[in-house]
Amino acid sequence: MKLNLQSISENKEQWKAAGVKLPEYDVAKARKNTYETPRWVHFGTGNIFRGYIGGICDELIAGGYSESGINAVACYDSETIDRVYKPYDCLCLDVGLKSDGGIVKKINASIGEAFAARDDLERLKEIAVSRSLQLITYTITEKGYAISDDKGFFAPVSEDMENGMNDPKTAMGMTAFMLYHRYKAGELPIAVVSLDNMSRNGDRLKASVTTIAEKWNDSGFMSYLNDSSKVSFPYSMIDKITPRPDAKVADILAADGIEDMEMQVTGKGTYIAPFVNAELPGYLVIEDAFPAGRPALEKAGVYMTDRETVMKAEGMKVGACLNPLHTALAVSGCLLGFNKISEEMKDEELKKLVYALAEENLLVASNPGIISPRAFVKEVLEERLVNPNLPDTPQRIATDTSQKIPQRFGTTMKAYDAAGRIDELKVIPLVLALYLRYLGDKDDAGNEMKHSSDPRLDELKDKLREKGAEAVLDDATLLGTDISKKNGLKDRIIQYYEMMNGGLGAVRDTLKKCL
Repeated sequence: MKLNLQSISENKEQWKAAGVKLPEYDVAKARKNTYETPRWVHFGTGNIFRGYIGGICDELIAGGYSESGINAVACYDSETIDRVYKPYDCLCLDVGLKSDGGIVKKINASIGEAFAARDDLERLKEIAVSRSLQLITYTITEKGYAISDDKGFFAPVSEDMENGMNDPKTAMGMTAFMLYHRYKAGELPIAVVSLDNMSRNGDRLKASVTTIAEKWNDSGFMSYLNDSSKVSFPYSMIDKITPRPDAKVADILAADGIEDMEMQVTGKGTYIAPFVNAELPGYLVIEDAFPAGRPALEKAGVYMTDRETVMKAEGMKVGACLNPLHTALAVSGCLLGFNKISEEMKDEELKKLVYALAEENLLVASNPGIISPRAFVKEVLEERLVNPNLPDTPQRIATDTSQKIPQRFGTTMKAYDAAGRIDELKVIPLVLALYLRYLGDKDDAGNEMKHSSDPRLDELKDKLREKGAEAVLDDATLLGTDISKKNGLKDRIIQYYEMMNGGLGAVRDTLKKCL
């Protein structure tokens, strides 16, 4: 059995015997429709797209709610197209990792075409001017929305500001390119939807696109971009833990008789495989603002709602019930030598840490109504973080921590401050002290500290070493709020940090004393 259209057509019984659910719709027809009348374009060809977003579309096609799939576009790492798309006929083997150790397997055939934008700008333009097109979505991580290098972000788009109208280089430049041609074709309506894990992601996306477009000196185009009845930038909240492909999963699939399931690493360091392994729970909440219409996303479990509810759901997840817990486990796990999140949840101090952090956050967590914060965090703590089947690592989650702290901790600090209760914070200061300690040269055992990639890593390490912890904490862009005059809070963080620098095992000792 090989993952391709011929095999799943000719060897159906073998695939079913291996426990794999196959597409039950006319794949060829759906792909023809996807190519000829594109409806949904997606930038970002990584694992969460293939394993979650693609799965949503697959469910819509299977249920008769959509006649076409997704046009997938690679922008940052085009090697994924040649490695795990084309050789497998754009099929993806989705592997759901159950908390009891079992797995569920399904082939997702919703990706109708996949190409690297830089290799085929004419195709991108052709899709852009299609009257059938309703939405463009993104899973390109925070760095993909960067406006300029001098603001501390990862990917400068200065070239797109100069020549993006003709030869875009980045995802944001390619978006401006598509929208410009859509504008020239008659100001055709479109929804441009970030599905990345960022606060107010629609605003971030719009700011990046319009910053580029302003340099093109076309007032009509700018009016088009700023007319929400023609171009919308909805907010969204996404939640599904999708770690790197796991070698154990590859071995299971090979034992089932499925060939060529080996993991790969691209030249840009992207971990990929013909399969995607992810947890079963998944949440996607989107602001229902689609000028050109949209697929029936709610039929596949997507919450379609208003902006205020999305913001509350995003605040609940990113600022209280999941992401802060992840970051706490990430930096502490790196310091204490852990390589798996589920193993951290077996550790007495780290389990106390995240449970206490959750309670502190829940006191000010927003309640979106569609999801209960208390029930959500219960699932996170009791089913998701403890899932031994998830090969998720603190090192992966620690990536780009400087970009995440404002959303994951700043919001809660501001809420406590507004309520006049900032002196009550005990656990967030401990986590921020852990982050400061993580910026050091040695872990808790005295080994060389292995830091995950982060655009501000060197800058913050230098500031900590040369100017001290107070200078780092006075950086409101890092914390998402100004605590320079909140001496009670700042002093508590520094106190914890100094305790953690008391020699070998000091991080562990501090957690024992403070929890």
